[in-house]
Amino acid sequence: MKPVLRWIGLVLVAFFALQAFFIGRIALMTVLDPESTTFQRSEAWRIAVERDQLRWSQRWVPYSRISDNLKRAVIASEDSTFVEHDGVDWDALERAWQRNEKAMEAAARRSMLAPARAKAPKIVGGSTITQQLAKNLLLSGERSLLRKGQEFVLAMALEHLLTKQRILEIYLNSVEWGEGVFGAEAAAQHYFRKPASRLSAYEAARLAVMLPQPKRFEKMPGSRYLAGRTSTIVARMNAAEMP
Repeated sequence: MKPVLRWIGLVLVAFFALQAFFIGRIALMTVLDPESTTFQRSEAWRIAVERDQLRWSQRWVPYSRISDNLKRAVIASEDSTFVEHDGVDWDALERAWQRNEKAMEAAARRSMLAPARAKAPKIVGGSTITQQLAKNLLLSGERSLLRKGQEFVLAMALEHLLTKQRILEIYLNSVEWGEGVFGAEAAAQHYFRKPASRLSAYEAARLAVMLPQPKRFEKMPGSRYLAGRTSTIVARMNAAEMP
């Protein structure tokens, strides 16, 4: 019995030590800009292994030098209740869960009727900007309940230790916008040859709609989906509340 209790104790100590490390990292971000994220480092390593080159374009710019158009576009596209929630939008999660259940049921029916032509259902997420930042900053990209639970904890920590403005600033400076392209400034220069401070409403919306799959959309700039979704986000931007 004692070895089991000792093992449980060690696991608990390791767990709380990891949380303390994460929270310490987040607390430092109140005054220090993060030099890189876990996701950025993993992507840099992947590109280096696959292509034998280092591809990493990023330039940090302060919140005031990022176009309000981009802030509104990203909020409208990714997290319309960003300024209201405490890190997790429980209503959005519930809606995503319901949509995913319906998608899986439909896929199961198609599989029974035509197994050879069955496709995996498209799974949608309900992650907030804060959750996305928590995952990219400190966690791996694996999909598991344990990782999702840790993401919730870190999202809450981000919301309690940082302001909404600071969360959005870090997010916009670190999020991926193409292979090796990170942050608003690098994205604005890469796609439009201008600084992030000068992005128009349409350009900002175009960048915002790329966020779910930036590497895919980077290769298909003429996509009808991108054009249509961009127009939708432009129409929503005036209603988006910035921190």
